[in-house]
This record gives sequence, structure tokens and C-alpha cells, in this order.
Amino acid sequence: MFHKTMIVLVLFVVLLSACGGAAPAGQEDPTLKIAVLPILDALPMYVAERQEYFKEAGIKVEFVPVASAAERDQVMQAGQVDGMINDLTSTVFYNKDEQKIAVVRFARTAAPGEPQFSLLAAKDSGITSPDQLKGVEIGISQGTVIDYLTQRILENAGLQADEIKSINVPAIPDRLQLLNEGKLKAAVLPEPAATLAEQGGAIRVIDDGSLPSVGTSEISFSLNTLKSKPETVKKFLAAIEQATADVNNEPAKWDTLLTEKKLVPAPLIGKYALPKFPTASVPSEAQLKDVMAWMLDKGLIKAEVPYSQLVDASYLPK
Repeated sequence: MFHKTMIVLVLFVVLLSACGGAAPAGQEDPTLKIAVLPILDALPMYVAERQEYFKEAGIKVEFVPVASAAERDQVMQAGQVDGMINDLTSTVFYNKDEQKIAVVRFARTAAPGEPQFSLLAAKDSGITSPDQLKGVEIGISQGTVIDYLTQRILENAGLQADEIKSINVPAIPDRLQLLNEGKLKAAVLPEPAATLAEQGGAIRVIDDGSLPSVGTSEISFSLNTLKSKPETVKKFLAAIEQATADVNNEPAKWDTLLTEKKLVPAPLIGKYALPKFPTASVPSEAQLKDVMAWMLDKGLIKAEVPYSQLVDASYLPK
């Protein structure tokens, strides 16, 4: 009798826990995993977490730190994360054979006086203007958004494509060090590394603030996540909108967070002026077409990808 009673109790507890722990039919998983590089673009995400906007929205967001774009792409392709901060060249690469991800929002955009990437010359190079860069090897990460925007901003400044030379230095710390040591005459660096280089004596020659349409980063999600967790993604983006307003309204308030997350080098904390972060918006079709035209010219892709398979604005707060 004792054993029968125990069996009944165990079955009852199992059934009760199953009923209590399972999401009701039709209710989606309210969790998201986001791959994040130690870049300024991620600040509104961390602010949303600190301000508990995700919690208030009833979602759980886990940030998965990655050290490089290659590592970010690895965890994304393996399905270990739902979303990431990336760029338009990366988005096209992902979707060149079949749609795997979609951009749902800008993360950062360049503006005059608020660049995302800058082309700097070594302090003793004697280079101060774009026309002096003809035939000079510029340290970049080849085949990436940096390669793309370097060509576009220099063409916009009057150089011809065959006058623009580059050397592949993929790691940002290596590029910064070689520029500081004068082993590179010029290099392209993201903010705030560019400002750090400038403090060390490097000369800012030109930046993507001169052609803002090319200097962007994006928030993207896997197609699987967008299909299975649409409301969760919408709540995530609504929280990002709140956080973006907080950052833009009180930029000096987040120095501690910038330090904790290593988004700004220590020597610049309290000195670096945060840029304005974009409100709810997505890249235009013209921006994507220009990126794809460059990628086709470089032989990086064989055909254009439809805009509808690259960008989806339907998840943005109305």
C-alpha cells in the first residue's frame, strides 16, 4: 500500500510540475541570446539591461560576449545565439545562397562630426589630406565593411579606384599598434579606437561622416528566431528604443557602464563624447544596392540578393 501511495504521489508531482513549467500552447519562448562584440554600438543594449527594460517587457536577454566578427559568425551559424550586431556586407554574405538572417534595426550610423570609422595617417607620415593617399597602402580588414567604406569615402573625396591601395591587417589592436609605431602609413579604425590613435599623434585624414550612408552597423536576427519569437523580438526592440533615448538624452551618465563592458578605452573614459544613436530605422534599399555593387565588383558574391531577404522593418516599435 505504501509503495502504491508513493507512486501516485510521484506521478502527481511530475504532472503538476509539467503543467506549471510548460508554456501555454501558442505562447512563444521569451528568451533571446545576443552575440556582442566589445564595441560602442552595443551600449543601448547594456543600458536596456541595466534599466531593466527587458525585465519590464517580460523577456529575458542573455548577452554572449565574442572577441571577433569571426567568432560572432561562428556562434550565429551554429545556432547558439538568436541575434547579433553586424554590418551590411556581413548580412549579404549570410544570405547570398539562401536567407538566413534579416536586419531589423540600425545599431549605429555615422554623421558629420560623429564618425563610426576614420582613416588616420601615422604622425610622421606627412599625410594630411586624401589626395596624398594615392598609392599608399592603408591598413584595413579586406573583404569587409571597412574595405567597402574605405573605397567609397576616398572615391567621394576624388580618388580613383585604382589609386586606392590596401594591406590586410584584420585585428583592430594590430592595426592601431602598427599605425602608432609608424609601420603603417595609414589605417582605418572604428571609434573610439580612432580617437585613441589621434590622441597618440595620428592624423585624422577623412572619416565616414563625410559619406554617412556607408558608415553603419545593424541588429540582425536569424530567420528561425524571427519566425518563432516575433513578439519577443518586438519587445526587445521596444526596450532598445527606450534605452537609446536614455543614452541620447544623458550621454555622460554611462561612463561606469562603458568601463565595465570595455566599450571605451580607459584613457578616454570621461573624455570621449558619445555619438547620437539612431532611433528606430533600417537601411534603405539604395544602401544595400551600393554594398552589393561593390561586392559584385570585388567578386565576393555572384548575384544581388533581394532587399526583402536582407531587411525587415516590421519588428520596429510603431
